[in-house]
Amino acid sequence: MKIKPIALAVSCVPLIILPVSPSNAELLTQSPSTLQEVIVSSSRTAMPVSQVGSSVTVIEAEEIQQRGYISVVDLLRTQPGIATSRNGGPGQVATIRIRGEEGFRTQVRLDGMKLADPTGTQVGPQAEHMLANEDISRIEILRGPQGLMYGADAGGVINLFTPRGQGELSGQLSAEGGRYGTQQFHGNVSGGNGQSDFYLSATDLHSAGLSASTADAVLKDDDGYDNTTVHGKFGWNVSEALRLQVVARDVDAEVEFDNCGFPTTHDCHSDYEQTAWQVSAEYKTEHFSHNLAYTNTDITRDSYAAGLSSFSTEGDIDRVEYTGSTDFFSGFTLVYGADFEREDIVTGDGLSLDRDQRGYFVEYQVSPVDALFVTAGLRYEDNDDFGDHVSYRFTSAYLQEIGDGDTLKYHGSYGTGFRAPSLNELAYNNGPWAWGAAAGLALDEETSKGFDLGLSYYAASGLELGAIYFNQRIDDEIYFDLINFTGYLQAKGDSKSSGVELFFDYPFTQQWRLFGNATYNDTETLDDLQRIRRPEKIANLGGQFTSADQTFSLTANLRYSAASEDEVYGVGRLDLDDYVVLDISANYQLTAQAEVYGRVENVGNVDYEEVARFNTGGSAAYAGLRYSF
Repeated sequence: MKIKPIALAVSCVPLIILPVSPSNAELLTQSPSTLQEVIVSSSRTAMPVSQVGSSVTVIEAEEIQQRGYISVVDLLRTQPGIATSRNGGPGQVATIRIRGEEGFRTQVRLDGMKLADPTGTQVGPQAEHMLANEDISRIEILRGPQGLMYGADAGGVINLFTPRGQGELSGQLSAEGGRYGTQQFHGNVSGGNGQSDFYLSATDLHSAGLSASTADAVLKDDDGYDNTTVHGKFGWNVSEALRLQVVARDVDAEVEFDNCGFPTTHDCHSDYEQTAWQVSAEYKTEHFSHNLAYTNTDITRDSYAAGLSSFSTEGDIDRVEYTGSTDFFSGFTLVYGADFEREDIVTGDGLSLDRDQRGYFVEYQVSPVDALFVTAGLRYEDNDDFGDHVSYRFTSAYLQEIGDGDTLKYHGSYGTGFRAPSLNELAYNNGPWAWGAAAGLALDEETSKGFDLGLSYYAASGLELGAIYFNQRIDDEIYFDLINFTGYLQAKGDSKSSGVELFFDYPFTQQWRLFGNATYNDTETLDDLQRIRRPEKIANLGGQFTSADQTFSLTANLRYSAASEDEVYGVGRLDLDDYVVLDISANYQLTAQAEVYGRVENVGNVDYEEVARFNTGGSAAYAGLRYSF
């Protein structure tokens, strides 16, 4: 297994593989294997890392299984530039912040489907319900503004991929248990040939949980979590040029939590159901490619306080996307496309809201000289409520061979974007719960801009080093008043996030490797305060041992977080304590088909908070058995 924080930086939008001159092809062939690795997120078509300028991290299936975490959130927090927070144990509200930006600006996709929840206060991913099991075969993380391809509000993209069936019928069964009454069962089956393929899976997770809030001094009960996820992917290769695919996923979850209702009670629970499906067609010829997809996401959320209904919302997103490209004229690639999205929500009191947004984009990509790759693109957005907006992005990457098979990569990017206030934000300020300055406040759209500059070193020995400077600003940021709970307010000015990401990966023998990353993130509100729940310093240091016969592996990860603040109703600003947490996981191959695995999270039983006055898990051991057939 190789853990690869691949920090790069050319476009994070639709890039198609640029024509490579003979001298470029020779350079890439001689470069380390990481530069030749193929990713799809930056362009939504396969392309080598050497031509990508965005800051990208790739997590392979082997690492996902090796680390063994139940939640995608726990896996992502080990990666550079990412800070996460959770309001308690499994299933509690979780947020993924890339380079200090809000979690709803992070777009999550699964097999091409945009997983966004319109029933939330902002339209973002429900990260707490994303399980990191055998379903997920690969994760690609794009850091920084990704609006040109993925929508102008995308401040970072996490692409999750599930396996594609191939060969004879095969499958896998696994069972795991551990502290906090945790039980997880998973099974999948797949197969395929040159004409068709399929992958089916189901996962059932139960956790008795832990008391979510330190304020629960009355019940002091464990807040449990249940999640049943079913996933399917079916493909049909109509011809060598045309492929049709259907993907469907259903998540049925129930979570108990604290601090709800009025007056406040800690006897709270929420039912959550998400059904998402996509049908797509991909057509490729020698010089042209076309991809057309329709996605529907339907979400129902019901919350209860002391057994009585307190919140109920249904939401639906319909999205049509087209991406095309041509390299018919020698020397450049042109990418173009359009997307249409309709968002609908219906609240428990019968309020119905909807909105349409259309986007059109084009990007020109060229390699003007050997080993230099440049992109320039424009996106036009038309929002029903907030009118027309134009965003753009410029990127470049340059490879330099420095001898003995070692390569330097210089990279940089600059992009802009905008986000319209969500339907829920608008409805709240015009509803009965808003008061004071927020009551009836007309919110404007947010705009954003950001750039990054980086240098990466790839050695023939496998050593990888990198450093990236990033700087991002949000103008007119919308935020909820956590001090007085008046509603949604708007900062008339810049909210800032800047800093440095460092990473390394060093396989110093065939059996041992060291890897790590560190991020310094300086964030500021309009009032020159640190933005809440964003640690100024985060770092991960890990190591892995693999036995000579490849039957046993051991991975350790030390995670550090420092200089974080939060806000509490009626109290104001609080400093969160710094902490260091150690996780250890191990896998042992019993036979060709059977494998036992285990992990210990928070080995030192460290007591810490990611969100003020919400608990985190103590030292916990888990063990499982995985059988392949």
